[in-house]
This record gives sequence, C-alpha cells and structure tokens, in this order.
Amino acid sequence: MQIRIDPELKKKCAKTALGCVQARVEAGASPASLIEELNTRDAEIQKLPFPRGVLASPQVEATRAAYRALGKDPARYRNSAEALLRRVVGGKGLPQINAVVDVINLVSVESRLPVGLYDLGRVVGDIVFRAGRAGETYKGIGKYDLNLEALPLFADTVGPHGSATSDSERTMVTATTNEILAIIVSFGGAETLDRWTQRLGALLQQYAAGTEIVKSILG
Repeated sequence: MQIRIDPELKKKCAKTALGCVQARVEAGASPASLIEELNTRDAEIQKLPFPRGVLASPQVEATRAAYRALGKDPARYRNSAEALLRRVVGGKGLPQINAVVDVINLVSVESRLPVGLYDLGRVVGDIVFRAGRAGETYKGIGKYDLNLEALPLFADTVGPHGSATSDSERTMVTATTNEILAIIVSFGGAETLDRWTQRLGALLQQYAAGTEIVKSILG
C-alpha cells in the first residue's frame, strides 16, 4: 500500500504534510491510565485563563485556511481536531470509545491536528489525499451522509473513506480490528510531525498492545 498527496491539493495548500503510523493493535476498552490522561488534557485546557484560545492555535488556523483554499467553509465543516477542542472548551469532555480511538483523540487534542484512523483490513489498494469531487459522499461515523465536495479526504481504490472532518463507517475501527493506519494531517508543514508520530506510536504500544509499528512522514 502506498500513500500520496494529490498534486492539485498541494498546489492550493503548499505546506500539506502527513504523518503516518501503521500498527497491529488490540482495540479493547481503554485502561484507567489512558482515561486519566484524557481527563488531564481536558483539565489543562479548562484551567487556561482563556480556554477558547486553543481554537485560535496556529494548527487550527492553518487547517481552516486550507479548507477555505479548497472551497469548503470551515465553520460548517469543522475539522476533527477543532471539533474535539470545542467539546473540551464546552465542558463536554473527550469521548471514550476504545483504546485505539481514544489514543488518536488524545494525540489530536495535544497536537491540535486532525488524525484519520482506518482499519487496514477494510482499506483497498493505495491511498491518495485529495480534495473531494462533486457528488462524492459517504456515511460518516455516527453521522448522516457527508458532502465531500472540496473537503480534504483520503480515498482508496474503492473511493473516499476518510477526511479531516469525519471518517467513514466503511473503514472505521471496531472491537475486531487488529491492524490500523493513523494519519496525522498538517497543513502548516511537516516540522512537528516526527514528534507526533513518535507520540502516537508510543501510546499505541502502551495502551493498545501496539506492535509492528511503522512510522513515515509525507510532505
């Protein structure tokens, strides 16, 4: 399997870079220590003098700018990192799904970057990161059909299966998943991606029995 960034997307969003982590995992319930880490990040933001300031971080602003450059309204189609941060700022806390998903959400909140998560057993062929085309849709996780036109998304040979806003049900991670691909999306360059791929790999190893962890950066 190869992952690439579409040249047309790169023309409009020149600093686009991806941090990829592939691993074998166990997607069981999150241990208490992971839940404690989630709660700690929540509390750290809540204790800031101005918690809503996290919504104006450079990473969030760069993602919003990329959406506008591609022709998508970032206020109507919030990227997943911003959506998680808004949950925290609004006092709703971080969701608890399973160890793998919770690790991805933890890294997304820490980095302020969207992170796509895919069951590799359900991905077909190579993956391209590109802008959505007119008429493209899929059923988002826990959502209605998502209008993918102009949205930055991941597509395999079957079609779109994930985006910086919401991933699809087709390749979602479930309790039976044993091999995953996580992709950290940065529209502000690759400079911090080594840090966050290392962090993600370490958390998967610690909390989701992660093995055979392979990390790469594209930009």
